[in-house]
Amino acid sequence: MAYSQADKTIALAGIYQAAQLVKDIAWQGKTNSTAMESSFESLLNFDAPDVISVYGNLSGIIQGLRTLHNQLDSQSQNRNTDIMRYVITLIHLQRKLEKNPQLLQKVSSRLDTVKSQLDYFDLSHKNTIAKLADIYKSTISTIQPKIIVEGEQVYLSNNDNADKIRALLLAGIRAAVLWRQTGGSRLQLIFSRKKYVKTAIELSKKI
Repeated sequence: MAYSQADKTIALAGIYQAAQLVKDIAWQGKTNSTAMESSFESLLNFDAPDVISVYGNLSGIIQGLRTLHNQLDSQSQNRNTDIMRYVITLIHLQRKLEKNPQLLQKVSSRLDTVKSQLDYFDLSHKNTIAKLADIYKSTISTIQPKIIVEGEQVYLSNNDNADKIRALLLAGIRAAVLWRQTGGSRLQLIFSRKKYVKTAIELSKKI
């Protein structure tokens, strides 16, 4: 299947959205709940007909498009080192996960289980988020390098926040898988920044 620049931009925005939401929770103890639920939904949209459907619609990825723009635009005054570090590490971890079929299958199987239990707890329920967090903790977190989340200790030590952060990092891995599937690569973060920024702006205007 041929993927467009818009497809690649949406997938990359998924990584940036997860990273932005992690930073928000770590430093402020809260974040955009709509964007967070959209990122969680992406974990369970296995059979989406196209890339945007993974996030429901463009509104579900608007936070990521804005963050991508802010981080990759050379004129931006809103760059954040935490976000860029999370994005680069998530992309690196996805590559390592790809080379470990057993671990990848474990992630997939456990996500299937979570999806089958949504009749009991919805996606935003803390029990569901805790299950997603545990998937990250028992799989991705065993791969090096570990993602070190910086923030205020009062927020990081809160169990609900810790679960949200881990679940969002898992969503970031999901987005990195999607980005790789659409033809994304780390070199594009260096040589194709303008393309991504231009497309992110165009997509944002459609919302």
